Amino acid sequence: MTTDRITADVAVMAGVPTIRGTRVTVSAVLGQLAAGSTIDELLADYPSLARDDVYAALAFAAESMPQERPFVAA
Repeated sequence: MTTDRITADVAVMAGVPTIRGTRVTVSAVLGQLAAGSTIDELLADYPSLARDDVYAALAFAAESMPQERPFVAA
């Protein structure tokens, strides 16, 4: 999955990663999903988004996680 739908521009939302062409942040999309919203509910809340934008936000988050360090729960 490509993340070319994600941009970071200091002139838009102070450089926080956003969905291309919007002021919707990746963290807003992820937060809604983490809170239990479905993709369809998210798309209804943010009509400027497409389903592929949500997938791009998820891919961006996955690619941002370090792969070389294992997660160890305390």
